[in-house]
Amino acid sequence: MDLLNTLVDKGLRREPLSRAEALAVLGTSDDDLLDVVAAAGKVRRHWFGRRVKLNYLVNLKSGLCPEDCSYCSQRLGSTAGILKYTWLKPDEASKAAAAGLAGGAKRVCLVASGRGPTDRDVDRVAGTIKAIKEENEGVEVCACLGLLSDGQAERLREAGADAYNHNLNTSESTYGEITTTHTYADRVDTVQKAHAAGLSACSGLIAGMGETDEDLVDVVFSLRELDPDSVPVNFLIPFEGTPLAKEWNLTPQRCLRILAMVRFVCPDVEVRIAGGREVHLRTMQPLALHLANSIFLGDYLTSEGQAGKADLEMIADAGFEVEGADQVTLPEHRASAGGCGSHESAGCGAHEGGGCGSHESGGGCGSHEGGGVCGSAASTATSSSTAAPQAGEARTDLVAVRRRGAGTDLAPNA
Repeated sequence: MDLLNTLVDKGLRREPLSRAEALAVLGTSDDDLLDVVAAAGKVRRHWFGRRVKLNYLVNLKSGLCPEDCSYCSQRLGSTAGILKYTWLKPDEASKAAAAGLAGGAKRVCLVASGRGPTDRDVDRVAGTIKAIKEENEGVEVCACLGLLSDGQAERLREAGADAYNHNLNTSESTYGEITTTHTYADRVDTVQKAHAAGLSACSGLIAGMGETDEDLVDVVFSLRELDPDSVPVNFLIPFEGTPLAKEWNLTPQRCLRILAMVRFVCPDVEVRIAGGREVHLRTMQPLALHLANSIFLGDYLTSEGQAGKADLEMIADAGFEVEGADQVTLPEHRASAGGCGSHESAGCGAHEGGGCGSHESGGGCGSHEGGGVCGSAASTATSSSTAAPQAGEARTDLVAVRRRGAGTDLAPNA
């Protein structure tokens, strides 16, 4: 296909795509899907080899958010039966982080629900960052605390944070339909504050909220203009008790096309499969590793994810390898520019694998509620005696509220 040859050539040269080319990727047929994956995979391997970066989420404060983001289980008015608790103490957060690091994660993503941190909250998070770094040499830490006020990004940087996550989530033209308590411009401002403070910026999107192909291209082109080091791609988890609970618009094939489009538009950026991969990609998750070079390990913020052991087996079986703590995530030209993928970038060990790039985070209106469950409680909802699901069927059986890890007395999934 001439289009794919053109896109590969552009990706290897870091040459920008046109909007028409990006839309054409989303418009390819299922018959051409493997060709699309193979083409985008060439770009992924050129810049990132066969490495997969693992990131681990720690939900520092869950639920009771005053923002009304329609996709989030922690939103104002949500009736989802999620865990609700106030700030974890630094030693509790450090203990939770240790589980993910033991499982192979190289970045810990500290998330807190809410509009944005107070100065006292920044002090709390600073203490948590110190506790984690004292116990784990070389660990990367990303914060996702919502909208930042002046000076807060600098304080987080001084405290040892390597990166900051704040997702755009959807296109500017449709943002007001998803959230009314803050604006798209507020989100852009926070990403720019993180950049200006020397933090590695992480910002992504949520697919599956009823948006058009044009909306998806709009938000990805906006992200390219912001130039974050990493772009988390979330797939909406239609959580019961939220306004988008009935939005089951994604198929595994569409998810792969979206990831391929993001890879072509942002060829040398860390693309992370974030919330919802287990729910929407399902058995096609290994194919997505040919497009993205980063995932979350284990559970998400308010929902369960695939078992950590299954994540590691999937990576190995697909012919990929877990990125080591001594490896730089970003390509040399980005790392040398000070991106958090460079060991030289003032405390940034590699790039922000995760932040709370998960849509579930609700984390300070930072992202969305990842879900999924292979290996979790929800996976028991089906058995060999259950009829096979039909194509396009809503898989509510694959959404399970997190009941272990941070905020509980049970061991985490990592």
